[in-house]
Amino acid sequence: MENDKNGKRKPVKRNVKRKKVLRKKRTKGMRCLISGGKLVGGIATVLLVLFGLDYLLYPCTFMRNDIHTVTTEAHQDIFLGTSHGKINIDPDVVSEETGRSAHNLCVGGEYAVDAYYLTKLMIETEKPERIIYEVDPGYFVTEKEVGNNYLLFYHEFPLSRAKLEYFQATMMECDFRTAIFPWYEYIFKYDLEKVWETVYQKWMHNYDVSFLKGSTQEYHESGFIERYPVDTTQLSMENEALKLFTRDSVKQQNMEYLERLIDLCRENDIEFVAVSTPVPASTLVAYEANYQDAWNYFAEFFEKKDVRYLNFNREYFADFSHEITNFTDYDGHMNGDAAREYSRVLGEVLDAIPSME
Repeated sequence: MENDKNGKRKPVKRNVKRKKVLRKKRTKGMRCLISGGKLVGGIATVLLVLFGLDYLLYPCTFMRNDIHTVTTEAHQDIFLGTSHGKINIDPDVVSEETGRSAHNLCVGGEYAVDAYYLTKLMIETEKPERIIYEVDPGYFVTEKEVGNNYLLFYHEFPLSRAKLEYFQATMMECDFRTAIFPWYEYIFKYDLEKVWETVYQKWMHNYDVSFLKGSTQEYHESGFIERYPVDTTQLSMENEALKLFTRDSVKQQNMEYLERLIDLCRENDIEFVAVSTPVPASTLVAYEANYQDAWNYFAEFFEKKDVRYLNFNREYFADFSHEITNFTDYDGHMNGDAAREYSRVLGEVLDAIPSME
């Protein structure tokens, strides 16, 4: 360090300007860091709130029980399909005839696309030996409603590749509220008691079927929903919203997913059997042209795909009574006693047919 002429040290000239620039940069960096932290904290808070509302308000459905069961327990037979399969097929009774473990994964609103991704999910978790697919012709001439109908399945999927693929294939087309706010359709339907019941079931990982019992039906651990008998003299066919089949109305996307489901089963050594459950005789007569068109269409389709098709409205018509007293409506949903009787017949037929392996 240099001295001045009096022998004193000269003061060091510091780069004040550079120091100020560095200070400004540090200050700006701290502000960015704080802003970034606030952003992350805000996002985390929003996600926490959404999760909390979902936990409180999204109900525990029977699909929650069904998917939990088929992804944590091995079953030889899985029934897929619509509400006709859900209400008309009791897996416990079928199992008594076949000697094979089974679960009913059918549900109203389950289209071929849902069945396809449910099967992919089971292949990831607990692969069944056989899929028995219930065919309702009306589901192939109508389009699946976007929104809550997809959410019924997606919400209950455990974290998996199948869940991601199902989201990409279906949920992307839905109202954004469906994916982000899955509980929004239920927010005004719950009383306080129901909320606490929902929280209890989720917190305790409780799958007690008693919570799913209603005034007109009850859910069984096997996935079967038993409908209580009704006074059939009060039923009116005119009041039924039947989905009538015509070849010209077939939605190709639905058929494409059915083909993909059959191919998926073959690729994974899963036997595939198709079945149509009984429809009341009076309905078959009233809409004979539609039903005959449907039976011919699917008989031809499954023959081309080399799939066994058990149609209890044609080849196996005489094996079960089609009297309206066995049903709770003209659409073909049976009462519990009739469903058990039919399930025994179905079990006998499944047990008698040779394996396609």
